Order: sequence, then C-alpha cells, then structure tokens
Amino acid sequence: MARAGLTGTVSVAGRVDRPAPQALPLRVGGFGGVAGLVDYLHRNDVTHLIDATHPFAAQMSANAVAACAETGVPLLALTRAPWQAQPGDHWQHVPDIAGAVAALNGPKRRVMLAVGRMHLAEFAAAPQNFHLLRLVDAPDGPLPLPDCHAVVGRGPFTVEGDMALMRYHRIEIVVSKNAGGTGAQAKIVAARRLGLPVIMIDRPAIPPRRETHSVDDVMRWLGHGVTDLGV
Repeated sequence: MARAGLTGTVSVAGRVDRPAPQALPLRVGGFGGVAGLVDYLHRNDVTHLIDATHPFAAQMSANAVAACAETGVPLLALTRAPWQAQPGDHWQHVPDIAGAVAALNGPKRRVMLAVGRMHLAEFAAAPQNFHLLRLVDAPDGPLPLPDCHAVVGRGPFTVEGDMALMRYHRIEIVVSKNAGGTGAQAKIVAARRLGLPVIMIDRPAIPPRRETHSVDDVMRWLGHGVTDLGV
C-alpha cells in the first residue's frame, strides 16, 4: 500500500511490547467496541477497512463487521488460509482453549504450548504437565504454570529449528491454534516429521464478510492492481 502511494493507518492491539515496523503510520490499542470504531471511521474519513487481524481475534473482527454495516464503509478481510491435515499428521481437533485444556488431562506429558501468552493461566488446570512456551516478549513476571520453560522469539521459524527445539525438550505433544499461513507453520511440519500428535484448536466463528487470502486481491479491491506495485 505504501509503495502504491496509498494513505492509511495500521492498527495493532498492543499485545507485544515492540510491534514490527510498518511502512504506514501505526496506532496501538483498541477502539472501544463497535461504537468506538464507528466514531474512529467517521472522524478519520476512512473509505476502506481491511481486517487483517489474527484469525482468533474474533471480537475485533465481529466489531469490524458491525461498524462497517453501520457506517457503510466497505470491508475486506485478509486472512491466512487455515492449515489442513496432511498425511502423517495426528491431529485432535478441539473447539477452543477450554477444549485444549481438557484434552491434556491425564498422565503427565511434555507439551509444546503454542497459543500465545493470553491463555497460559488456563492451562494451569493441568499442572502435572511440563509446558514449553514460545513468547514474542520475555515474561515480565512469574509465569502461571508450575512446570514450564519459555523461549522468546519472533517468527517465522524453521522446521529444522523447531524439530531441534522439540527434541531438546523431549516434547510429546503440541498444542496450537489453527492460525494458518506460513509464518507459524514450522511447528506443525516439525510435529509431523517427528510423529508427534497435535491438539489443533479450530478457528472461532466470525460473522459473514467478504474475505481473501491474497494481498494482490486486496490491492485490486482498493483499485490498485499488482502492476501498479511493479510486481
């Protein structure tokens, strides 16, 4: 968008301490629900809204659908295509975090927990397990799990690196949201190659909206075809 000469703002929730640099102006924080987003769209004369949030940011996506319906601002969701099980995968599908916690009840296991830091406390309900955590930012206090180890890093990660990490920590099972895309897929491929089971948390329901997996489609929707970008 910046190379095409478009003006706009990138809005992030503020879940990480150091957001990745952007080529467009950046704002951090929520809008204050549907009413706050409606006000923001009006005050800033927004003509198009692109919902490129994480596939599990269901509340923000629902707010975007409602705000655009109220204001008449066109909405397009740019999402990552969900992962599909491949030969060699051993997935147990669960509908949500609570389902993943329930699936870990039983004998002690060594778990790679790749769900972000927001939901860590919920997994304390299975205190018998060891949890390997991968976090974008270093924890700023004690972690809510009795037996865990945190690795701090920002993706994309490599399959070889994740295989080595799983072997080093003797991981027996992986818990992952179905985030899709390629940036976080290495752990899924690594689990497949190591023959490890995966508890796969399915995506939440989002209100109906126009959706694409392609940045080129977004640019065409904005009236700037891929040829305008020199690609």
